[in-house]
Amino acid sequence: MKPNVIKSMALSITAAAVLCGALTACVPLVLGGAAGGAMIASDRRTSGTQLEDEGIELRAQSRIRAAIGERAHVNLTSYNRQVLLTGEVPSAQDKQLAEQIVSRVENVSSVVNELAVMGNSSLRDRSSDTLVTGNVKARLLDARDLQSSAFKVVTERGTTYLMGLVTQREADRATAVVRGTTGVQKVVRIFEILSEEQLSGRQPMPATPQPAAARPDGG
Repeated sequence: MKPNVIKSMALSITAAAVLCGALTACVPLVLGGAAGGAMIASDRRTSGTQLEDEGIELRAQSRIRAAIGERAHVNLTSYNRQVLLTGEVPSAQDKQLAEQIVSRVENVSSVVNELAVMGNSSLRDRSSDTLVTGNVKARLLDARDLQSSAFKVVTERGTTYLMGLVTQREADRATAVVRGTTGVQKVVRIFEILSEEQLSGRQPMPATPQPAAARPDGG
């Protein structure tokens, strides 16, 4: 390669490095974009549905906060437009109100209301639940016969909720894995069951989400 060509390439690389250094978000943007693309590709929901789920969570949380305020501790998880409500509310009326609010949010297909009528959980309890969720995710990741990204994991007061688009085999296998995780007191499944043909692409996915009921302990 000619010296002037090499020199020109070197100057171009140096200029790019200087420009990237001047833009403090340059590297995170590149890495974040690549990681985000990988996450979207591995998720069984379409990219459009993933965005809808994020929008559902933001809108529903805002409306619940406005209606109920600080007197309740409500966690909201949307997966494939099906919403799981967990946490604590002070009255049965608040529990019903939270469900009504979420059911009216645009794009929500169904609501699984697992709110408990009781005092708010402590910071210690919530920290323990976060640790359990992390342990469950790690065990699902270690299970070589499962695609861990197919599962959404939520833990509340020792009860671990599993959501996802999975086959019956995956549902049963994941339940067995989670049951054996330290700190898990109970497993509740809120799965949408796919056939093996749908998972492999030989048959189309369901056009609309099928309402999923909470099924304690894999029942």
